[in-house]
Amino acid sequence: MKLAIRHTTRYAFSTPVVHALQRLRLTPKETQGQKILNWEMRYENAHLELEYDDQNYNTVTLIGVNSGASEVTVTCSGMVETQDNAGVIGRHAGHLPLWSFLGQTRLTKPGPKLRALVRELPAPSEDALLDYLHALSARIRDGVTYETGKTQVGTTAEEAAASGHGVCQDHAHIFIGAARLAGIPARYVSGYLMMNDRIEQEATHAWAEAHIEGLGWVGFDISNGISPDPRYVRVATGRDYRDAAPVTGISFGGTEQVLTVDVAVEQQQ
Repeated sequence: MKLAIRHTTRYAFSTPVVHALQRLRLTPKETQGQKILNWEMRYENAHLELEYDDQNYNTVTLIGVNSGASEVTVTCSGMVETQDNAGVIGRHAGHLPLWSFLGQTRLTKPGPKLRALVRELPAPSEDALLDYLHALSARIRDGVTYETGKTQVGTTAEEAAASGHGVCQDHAHIFIGAARLAGIPARYVSGYLMMNDRIEQEATHAWAEAHIEGLGWVGFDISNGISPDPRYVRVATGRDYRDAAPVTGISFGGTEQVLTVDVAVEQQQ
């Protein structure tokens, strides 16, 4: 499947910026089942500083905001070709060892509410890990209703489990925390999803991957109850959202900033 993607991010600063750097993870990965046909990034009131691969093999673009700018626009566009591998990515790659995806982070660390959410699941066995992870995904989706406006970027898995509401980021963090609790390496994925009912979207998507012996990394979209298919485009991965966030940065001279995002994903013939 060929997917045309356009992703526009706008920052409006309350006062002109003296100096700012933005770290962008907005370039899709070249991985099994995914090929970048073309990809372009354009900046208004900003300039490219450098580009590098981080510890998770994410392409990171560092941009500097022009001094005195009150608004910055970053536009990404391109075409990605995907295949259906039933969510299987395959062998582990990256500078981080596999065991690093067993350790909990502040965003994934289980507390009593998360533990109670998955307590009724049978203990995973070596020959049925895939079944366990699908059951875990279903349990989280049933126990934590998808609802926007209830959580924020910094909401932890435990907080989302306690509230019973969340979005795809929260579902992924809960899944990752529970999988690691069961001794299964797991990681966070940010990317794009082609929706069947619309082209225009207000945000990127997020899901999780778990590592299973013999298969490697396998994806689980908890919010939609499926493993990723050709409608999904992987952009960045990490131990939690912070490692894979599309945009992070610091600024001096701008007291506040308002961020707006427009995403369009459409199949091409």
